[in-house]
Amino acid sequence: MKGPLFYSKILLFGEYGIIKDSKGLSIPYNFYNGALKTDENPSEEALTSNESLKKFVNYLSNIDSELVVFDIDTLQKDVEAGMYFDSSIPQGYGVGSSGALVAAIYDKYAQDKITVLENLTREKLLKLKSIFSAMESFFHGKSSGLDPLNSYLSIPILINSKDNIEATGIPSQNTEGKNAVFLLDSGIIGETAPMVSIFMENMKQEGFRKMLKDQFIKHTDACVDDFLKGDIKSLFSNTKQLSKVVLNHFKPMIPKQFHELWKKGIETNEYYLKLCGSGGGGYILGFTENIDIAKQSLKDYKLEVVYNF
Repeated sequence: MKGPLFYSKILLFGEYGIIKDSKGLSIPYNFYNGALKTDENPSEEALTSNESLKKFVNYLSNIDSELVVFDIDTLQKDVEAGMYFDSSIPQGYGVGSSGALVAAIYDKYAQDKITVLENLTREKLLKLKSIFSAMESFFHGKSSGLDPLNSYLSIPILINSKDNIEATGIPSQNTEGKNAVFLLDSGIIGETAPMVSIFMENMKQEGFRKMLKDQFIKHTDACVDDFLKGDIKSLFSNTKQLSKVVLNHFKPMIPKQFHELWKKGIETNEYYLKLCGSGGGGYILGFTENIDIAKQSLKDYKLEVVYNF
């Protein structure tokens, strides 16, 4: 048996900021996906995934029934029979591996579930987000619920604030376009929880909070608006500022060997790098006004183009 596919996601803008009510923009990334499966001869990975699912089932059986009720008996039976999550989504890379799993479990085992086919009001989106937040907290300690939401709906999601999210359209891809968003492989697996705790620790300092509001969130919000409006010139100017702010104030989240590369992009304007997810490894997100120049400049690295415009 094999369940429906759930895709990875990319948070284009809003990493860390959305914890403090900045805007955010998240898009599905169909290059990676995952599905629930059972096999006659399970692999090592399948067995590891199955073990993790057993713990997840225990966690879900204690989740607030006001929020969501699962068919725990069937879920337990399936997991006992060896069900696992078969996924091509790299873990610790900031593209939502646990989000896709959460979406798959909700889709298959939640009772009275909200489906993609119905009229998705803001209330329904927020309800889904809070269900997914509670479910995904099993993996991250604290989850916004956005990754699973994106995976489950497979449409771009605009975060206006914590309590205001909507499905949105993004400017259509132009495969001839030189402007591009790309992923750079750091070759290191990132752990979300330690990065978030560094951020929370920094949040205790007034200077850091002020920088977050006056610089980081200001530029993040502007990037989201520019991207949705298709104001390319302003988008790159704000992305450059954002890249600078991250280099100056989020150093621990950038793998050491990428500090110079990050700086080079800002100095040459060939590309601008930003965090993809919580950082600390995994993918780094890049924006460029000329993908050919960026590819040349980053030829020693593994680069995947996500979006041309």
